[in-house]
This record gives sequence, C-alpha cells and structure tokens, in this order.
Amino acid sequence: MNSRKDTKNILITPPVDPQNAKMRIDKWLAACTGLSRNRISALIDQGGVFFNDLLLCDRDKKTAIGEVYRIEIPDPVEAVPQAQSIPLDIVYEDDDLLVVNKPAGMVVHPAAGNYDGTLVNALLSHCRDSLSGIGGVIRPGIVHRLDKETSGLMVIAKNDEAHKSLSAQFAVHSLERCYLALVWGRLLPAQGMIETQIRRSPVNRKKMAVVKSGGKRAETHYQTIAVYAGGAVSLVECSLKTGRTHQVRVHMTAQGHPLIGDKVYGKVPGTARHNPVLSAAVSFPRQALHSYKMSFEHPATHQIMRFEIPLPADMQAMIESFS
Repeated sequence: MNSRKDTKNILITPPVDPQNAKMRIDKWLAACTGLSRNRISALIDQGGVFFNDLLLCDRDKKTAIGEVYRIEIPDPVEAVPQAQSIPLDIVYEDDDLLVVNKPAGMVVHPAAGNYDGTLVNALLSHCRDSLSGIGGVIRPGIVHRLDKETSGLMVIAKNDEAHKSLSAQFAVHSLERCYLALVWGRLLPAQGMIETQIRRSPVNRKKMAVVKSGGKRAETHYQTIAVYAGGAVSLVECSLKTGRTHQVRVHMTAQGHPLIGDKVYGKVPGTARHNPVLSAAVSFPRQALHSYKMSFEHPATHQIMRFEIPLPADMQAMIESFS
C-alpha cells in the first residue's frame, strides 16, 4: 500500500478497504506510510492524525471501511540546539541538578516557531558539556516542562543518573508541585479536589479537554488563598497529583473559573470589561500561572529538597491594582 503525499508534511492514506477493516489504527497507518507504530502513536498523542477530517484521539481505535486518514508531521527542528548566552535565574545548583525560575515568555525546548532563545539553549551555555542528554538532543536535561507563558520553578538534570531518578519521581507523582493562579470569580467551595479525565480536545487539537472516558486521570487539589475586588478575582493554590498537559488551566476552566489572561481556555467576563478596578486583569497578557513551590528527593543524597519562590512582578502588580 502506498500513501499519497499532498504537501510537504502531510500524508493521506487510501480509503480503508474491507480486507483491512477492524485493524489496529497504528498497524494500518504504519503499513500505509512507512512510519513506525511508535511514531504513529506519538503523532496521535500530539494531535497530528485525523480521520474523515475529525481529530483522532484514541490510539486503540480500529479502522472502518471507507475511512481516510490524514497525518500531519511537524516540521523538523535542528538536530542539536545551539548554546546561547541567555541569563538564567538559578535558585539552586549542584553537580547533579539545578533549579531555575523560568520567566514567562520563555519556551522550554526548541520546536517549530521557536528554534532558539529557549531554556535549553540557555542551559547548554550555562552547563556546557555536563548537561544530561538522556532526555534526547532536543530536550537535554529536561524532565518536565512549563508552558511558554507560565513562570516559575523547574528542576533540570545535569547527568544521566539524576535524569533517571527525577523522571521516575515525576512518573509516580511523588514530587510536590504547587502553582499559584489568579482566576476569575470566587470558587465554591473555597478548597477541594478536582478529579477528571483529560485528553486532547476532539474539536481543537491545540487544546486539552475534560472527558467522561478515554482520557488520562487528572487530579488537582486547590485552596483559595485570597479574594479580590469583591469576589471578581481569586488567588488559588493548585497542587498537582498528576501531571497532565495544561492541567491547572483545564481544571480551573471546568470549574467555571478560568485563569486570567488565558486566551486558549478562558475569556474575560462581560462584567469585568467595564470595571476600572479590574483593568489590569482584563489586559493581562498571559495566563496568570506561576509554579511557586516544589519538592523532590535528591538523586544522589536522597535528601528531600524544598523550594519556594514569590509571585513574579507582573502577577503581584495585578494584585496591587485591585486595592
């Protein structure tokens, strides 16, 4: 079977014939395209596979007669990111790891549209030859990530053993990770636990969504820290017990309290647009989310390391504007 390449990075399969109906989707697509089944699974997770123009979210789907699949393959990035002398806000560093305070606006690793100026570029310059490569050439030392517009704490591995240990802690969710978020409205109850399933949205592959089934379990514990402007805005601490993409943003939106500045999952309440007290919140240019607290077991010493940093200046200035 041969696939047809419509444009540079798009593969389109022939319609599924009766002989190949009810076949595992990764097996069918691998046979059509020559891509490995692991690569196909990764592309499904990344939102790059469609059938009959619908986003494919379920890796366990079976083929059906007449279905046509489209695979969108991301543009390749430079094989080896270049070291760049970019200032880093280093909270802690030793021979095995470093903890940094990532600023809002910095991408973690190179990808399409952001080939340089990333945290990885800065780390390669700072760590030189010591940075772990176990995470792959594009993500050396990276064991977790923050969205571009999210600020705050990240831990970076400087050697393979540290990377394995930290990755294992993330995998079993034994690390403590707490965020501070400024959200629209007042949460009721003021504290609690949100447990849902999250997967990529079937209608917009750039978004994640809460679903009844077929997603990955996501658990967030939240607590309201302060309420401002008569209940129009709340400062909320969110503690992650799982690490799903956009988890805090999706869960707060699902509760009816999207993050201030979140252009993907939220919108400004109509009552806020004409309230001068809320002008700084209405015009806030990013999602108001900050990774402010983290703890983990040190890979070498096995001591529990704890870190906490204050809100960044832009979120603090917004809070001060409410008074």
